[in-house]
Amino acid sequence: MPHRNPAIDRRRRVLLALCLATAPLLAPAAPAPGAAGWPSRPVTIIVPFTPGGGTDIATRLVAQRLSQLWGQPVVVDNRPGAAGNVGLELAARARPDGYTLVAGNVGTQSINPTLYTRLSYDPNGLVPVTEMAELPFVLVVTPTLAAKTARDLVALARAQPGKLTFASSGTGGSPHLSGEIFKAATGTDMLHVPYKGGGAAMTDLMAGNVDMLFASVLETAGHVRAGKLRALAVTGKVRSPALPEVPTLAQAGIAGAESGSWVGLLAPAGTPNDIVEKIAAGVKQVVALPEVRQQLVEQGAIPVGNTPQQFGERIATDRKRYATIIVDNKLRAD
Repeated sequence: MPHRNPAIDRRRRVLLALCLATAPLLAPAAPAPGAAGWPSRPVTIIVPFTPGGGTDIATRLVAQRLSQLWGQPVVVDNRPGAAGNVGLELAARARPDGYTLVAGNVGTQSINPTLYTRLSYDPNGLVPVTEMAELPFVLVVTPTLAAKTARDLVALARAQPGKLTFASSGTGGSPHLSGEIFKAATGTDMLHVPYKGGGAAMTDLMAGNVDMLFASVLETAGHVRAGKLRALAVTGKVRSPALPEVPTLAQAGIAGAESGSWVGLLAPAGTPNDIVEKIAAGVKQVVALPEVRQQLVEQGAIPVGNTPQQFGERIATDRKRYATIIVDNKLRAD
């Protein structure tokens, strides 16, 4: 039997230990989870409002087609409360893996961070994915009011400072702030009358108990066609396909009064960028389908489907604008 050299044996043992220790570093890395295998299970979209509103309707239309596109169920989970803050908090605390999203609108993303002095979540804990649709408002008046156009309304308001009343679904909501923007743009003084919900405001307007209201096209189009309300202008950049005969405020001669809402998807901060981009691309593809576009238009919405960067810029621009209105009018929700 050959003689074994103890020194050589020790060196061999050291080299073997080093090889075993470095083997995991030299092995091919396992692929990181990303968009290639996503989604492999159901996706949940939290809607932070009750069913039936503009945000809920638009989200459900898109979610249904995303299910078909991705081959996985896309489930809408309504979590209302505190003007959307309950659902936003839930989404912000969810695992950032693309399987939990939230539908936000101008109220939750651009108004609430200033309107509420205390939020139970960090607004920056959610990242923009895509804006699904614009939800423009329409300025409507009771048919008995002596104003056939937006300019007529401005002239009437200037002749009677503090006399005309505008209703809203509640203090600090986007319909209320649309009224404040209109006042600032036209230099008029009108009395705000808040209600506990848009339905009550609409009922009182049709009864002639208030003079005017900014409300979604979805809520108002039927009443306008029935002659129960008179539409003076829509608040978006372009005319509403649901009310094509009604001019925009700019077309009606009122500059700087553009307002309204929108609905978009957000994800928990930390969600991989490739998954965020894949979701945005899917929504863009879905809202471009003729049947989906038609359904959204019938609900008073205008399909969008933009990039995460474009949506983030929209949120930031609106947040800055509404913050000025909220601070100037000393509005607080808590």
